[in-house]
Amino acid sequence: MANHIPLVIATGNPGKINEIKELLAGFPVETKSLADFGPIPEVVEDGETFEENAYKKASFTAKILGIPALADDSGLVVEALGGAPGVLSARYAGENATDEQRVAKLLNEMKGHTNRNAAFECVLSIAVPSGPALTYEARCEGLIAEQPAGQNGFGYDPIFFYPPLNKTFGQMTIAEKGEVSHRGKALKELKQEMEKVLVWIRRHMPLEERFLYEQEQQDKNDRRFNQSK
Repeated sequence: MANHIPLVIATGNPGKINEIKELLAGFPVETKSLADFGPIPEVVEDGETFEENAYKKASFTAKILGIPALADDSGLVVEALGGAPGVLSARYAGENATDEQRVAKLLNEMKGHTNRNAAFECVLSIAVPSGPALTYEARCEGLIAEQPAGQNGFGYDPIFFYPPLNKTFGQMTIAEKGEVSHRGKALKELKQEMEKVLVWIRRHMPLEERFLYEQEQQDKNDRRFNQSK
C-alpha cells in the first residue's frame, strides 16, 4: 500500500494477529503476519524476562525479513511460587502440554498456599531491522482461584480471578477481558503512542526506503493541495 509502513506481527497466534490488526486500523500501517512469508527459523525463547523474549522475537523477525516487526511475550506470575511459571508459562507442564494440563499442574503446586496473589504480565516490542526497539509493558493483578471457572479465553484464564469484576478471565467476554487484561492494557498504550511510534520507525528505516516513503508522502500532500484549489 502506498504511504503505508509495513509491520509484521511476529506470532503464529491468529487471535493475537486479529487483535493487533484491529488496533492498528486507521493508521498508515500495512500489517503482515508470518504466514505472508516463506518459512523462517523459529526463535528460541530462552530469555530470563518477558522483555528479553519479546525483543528477541521482534528483533530476529525484523532482521530476517528486513521490515519492522512487533512481538509480545507474556505469562502468569504467582507470588507463592516465587514468580513461577513466569517466562515458562506456556511450557510449565511440558512442551506439548494442553491448557488443561498446565492449569492442573499450577493448581497442584498451589495446594496448601493461602497467598493466592498473582499477575498476568505482558511486554510488547517493536523492532526495526537495524536493531533498535521500543517496549511497552503492562500487568493485571488478581488471584489464583481454587478451581477453574468459565469456558472463555485460553491458557490460565479459567483460574485467574479478577476481583473488580468478581469473575475469572475465563468467565469474561472478549470485550471485558480486553478492557482489563495485561495485553489489552499494553495494546492501548501502544495505540495512544502510535503516531510517535510511526515517526520513530520512519527515522530508523533504511535511507532508500525512507526516501521513497517521504516522496510518497509529498506526492500525496501535493495531490491534496491540487484538489483543494
